[in-house]
Amino acid sequence: MHEQFYISDREAVSDAANLIEEYGSLAGKEAAARAGKSREKGNVVHFCRWRQIKRLVEWMDSGGVASSLH
Repeated sequence: MHEQFYISDREAVSDAANLIEEYGSLAGKEAAARAGKSREKGNVVHFCRWRQIKRLVEWMDSGGVASSLH
């Protein structure tokens, strides 16, 4: 089974790459923390964005591509 997720824009990919560069293996936790802060502030849009970035970070950090990407 392949995990699928939505990427809203190129900036999300850039944010994910920057988190991995800055936080290494803790990048997913940092994205989750940012999502949590957004939810606490009632910002649903940023909450959803950081949750998607967390999924993207985990996928990017997994080290393998399960199928061809187009």
